[in-house]
Amino acid sequence: MNIAIIPARGGSKRIPRKNIKIFAGKPMIAHAITAAKASGLFDHIVVSTDDEEIAVIARGLGAETPFHRPNELANDYTATVPVIAHGIRSCCDLGWKIDYVCCIYPGVPFLQIEDLKGALGLLTKGDGDYSFPVTEFPSAIQRALKRTERGNMQPFYPQYELTRTQDLESAYHDAGQFYWGRAEAWLQNNKVHSSGVGYIIPNWRVVDIDTPEDWARAERIYKSFQD
Repeated sequence: MNIAIIPARGGSKRIPRKNIKIFAGKPMIAHAITAAKASGLFDHIVVSTDDEEIAVIARGLGAETPFHRPNELANDYTATVPVIAHGIRSCCDLGWKIDYVCCIYPGVPFLQIEDLKGALGLLTKGDGDYSFPVTEFPSAIQRALKRTERGNMQPFYPQYELTRTQDLESAYHDAGQFYWGRAEAWLQNNKVHSSGVGYIIPNWRVVDIDTPEDWARAERIYKSFQD
């Protein structure tokens, strides 16, 4: 059995009520739930939340809320893995026999079904515990600069200051959209990045939405895709 768990707590600070704030005409979490449903990959789509309003909206969109996330797993400092592990245990208590679990973040309006499918394919064909989307840094990280208090610029890696960009190894970062993992890995292994395989996606589809400015930018980008 494959399940999706969408972690959506109610206490977001920088963008209040972020997970159910209207984005492009519907609650933000609707984009994640809709993509998960349309993918046909999941036997259950579960929302892990401490917030009853989020739970009601999630159920109205076709997701399930079979348990309540405890307060100690719904603060600003809680990592993703313990939340997903709690969700897996709660679902196993219902008698579910779970093989693969996909943690899908609720703020992912650019999530693509093909990426969910492609990343699962990498996981099932390989020997990693996890699979998740990554994208290439737009600039070579070996040529990164730091700025002193006086405004002077200094390279982080002086040995690469004169190296041509095309001669440097490509670097990638987590796209922050979803993580596929074997159920037992979620329950036993906190190190997602070093235990996973990366599914490469283009960086124009990777947008972090952490501030009101990010939100406005993301809406403009989203609208441009629809035109």
